[in-house]
Amino acid sequence: MKKNHSESYAKLSLDFINFVKNYYDSGMKKVLLFYFLFFSVGALSAQESSDSATYKEKYRPQFHYTPAHRWMGDPSGLIKYKGKYMAYNWGASESDDLIYWNEINNHAILDVPEGRSTFTGSTVVDKWNTAGYGPEAMVAIFTGFHQDSKKQAQDIAFSVDGGKTYHYYDRNPVLDIWSTEFRDPTVIYDEKAGRWVMVVAKALEKKVAFYGSRDLKSWEWLSDFGPLGDQDRSWECPDIFRLPVNGDLNNMKWILVVSVNWAREQYFIGEFDGEKFIADEPDQYPLYIDQGLDYYASRVFQDYDNTDAPVYTLGWVCTWDYAQQQPSEWGKGIWSIPREYTLKTTDDGVRLFQTPLPALTQLRGKQFSYSKALKPGVKELKQISEMENTYEIEAEFDVKGNQPFGFNLCEGEGRRLVLSYDPLSQNLTLDRTNVADTDIPKFDRMAFCKVPLQNGKLLLNIFVDKSTIEIFADNGASVMTALTYPGDNQNGVSIFSAGDSNAVKLNAWKLKSIWNRD
Repeated sequence: MKKNHSESYAKLSLDFINFVKNYYDSGMKKVLLFYFLFFSVGALSAQESSDSATYKEKYRPQFHYTPAHRWMGDPSGLIKYKGKYMAYNWGASESDDLIYWNEINNHAILDVPEGRSTFTGSTVVDKWNTAGYGPEAMVAIFTGFHQDSKKQAQDIAFSVDGGKTYHYYDRNPVLDIWSTEFRDPTVIYDEKAGRWVMVVAKALEKKVAFYGSRDLKSWEWLSDFGPLGDQDRSWECPDIFRLPVNGDLNNMKWILVVSVNWAREQYFIGEFDGEKFIADEPDQYPLYIDQGLDYYASRVFQDYDNTDAPVYTLGWVCTWDYAQQQPSEWGKGIWSIPREYTLKTTDDGVRLFQTPLPALTQLRGKQFSYSKALKPGVKELKQISEMENTYEIEAEFDVKGNQPFGFNLCEGEGRRLVLSYDPLSQNLTLDRTNVADTDIPKFDRMAFCKVPLQNGKLLLNIFVDKSTIEIFADNGASVMTALTYPGDNQNGVSIFSAGDSNAVKLNAWKLKSIWNRD
């Protein structure tokens, strides 16, 4: 029966939000529904995907990807194949460059059995036709939630049209240990062993389990990893990938990322032999992906075109404490700017570095430059204020004294976000206790990150985008991400210092909107 797409989609979105809220309130504390509204229509541009989306709604980021409207949680099923990046979550999107996205709207729901829901997972390209759906088939592996028993088991669905529509496997689940805390699989292909490997969270045991399969349907247990590092509350949304140390392809390390405490992510560096993951230097953990307030459930893009390509990742910019209370008008959910991962040797050992996707520079407009010795007090930077909270700043502070300094961002109407650095403690502090122009429970928080000076200099790369901020310090050694939700008149930017021993050189650019590509 033909239905009105707008009304049908609005009802589905509302049903989904209510389901999440009810399940969340029931004590689960986290439910990250997967991406499965799949699609019977082709890719539409983001502006074409909804008659009512203006992409100028209050708080709407202009260079971060957001849906036309609906809920958007964990990035799931991130792949690159035949030159296209694809990303799923209660909808699907594709991109040529990780900057401009086409949102593929779904009006043909994946037909799951009554009483079952779909949670977070991953997607693979079955080039080898191991599952029997064809060498071009995409197979999604995700957690199926059984609403009566609360059981979580792993299901699959397959696509033979490039990921636009999926078909539910009629013999699901393919992996079931009769657990209520067993979720969020990531699957990779181990060419050496000629089989698929799944990493999946045993959430309350604080473990990641490894399973192997020849056909994506029959799975055997290989090993468990954990607990280690941050063991509070819960582990979920694991991801695993390889990186060269200092760019040396003859010195590769495996990285295992695990979301913890429904609020942040930790990572482990080590070796994986196809069955077991062994972490290097167990005493060094926990190590965190992001030191800010809102970064969670990230995954990397699995590149089926070039296995030696850079490793890019996306994360969910939110925290479960207030995910349902986000004041956005278009829907709920923001994904981070794409980041590139590298491994580098530091004084503390090998560490994960994150830098903004290099191609983001194509969004830069006219450059504003500022170079001054800092004097005690506050100096407004009007040229950046005029960029209306859609800008990038590259700042280099030459630190000679011990007095704090920093930026006031999203400033106006008596509110601001304060980003400050204390040379004595070497702490970079993000204070958003007085930035949002609306009341959000548990939102007024601060974050701290230790950032040692490099040859007496502090390097910051800051992205402000309406309701978000992402800060890359020391060339990506430390990252802080947070939601902000300032008012329409909170565009002010100023620089401050408590002393006169420091100097700054900065460049700033207004960044173009990804919603106005032409």
